[in-house]
Amino acid sequence: MRLVADTNIFLAVALDEPEKEQIIQATAGADIIAPEILPYEIGNALSAMVKRQRLSSEEALAAFRISRLISVELIAVQVNNALQTAFQYLMYAYDAYFLQCAKDMRCPLLSLDKRMRQVADDLGIETVDILR
Repeated sequence: MRLVADTNIFLAVALDEPEKEQIIQATAGADIIAPEILPYEIGNALSAMVKRQRLSSEEALAAFRISRLISVELIAVQVNNALQTAFQYLMYAYDAYFLQCAKDMRCPLLSLDKRMRQVADDLGIETVDILR
């Protein structure tokens, strides 16, 4: 099975969040796919956590290294189509890139973001639930 995984999935695993075990179970044997912006988005999220003093810079760098160990196929997405989704649902383009990836690849989406899962449902994109 192929799954599109959102940035928060990689962060939850790399930061050893409570959902980590459920994520590992949900992705066991799956091929993980994400838009090619994934490493940049992970970096941005980690830098925001350092800025807010939720992580030290050393912890953030360690989490980034861990996230890079997760096997994932990075693919290009149709930015124009993703922007249309972002505008229609008043969401960030970064979130819409993951939705577009799932739509283009005809794969379920794995995300901890409730709003993203709602939009995915509205767009007819299958989602994989991880309880929060």
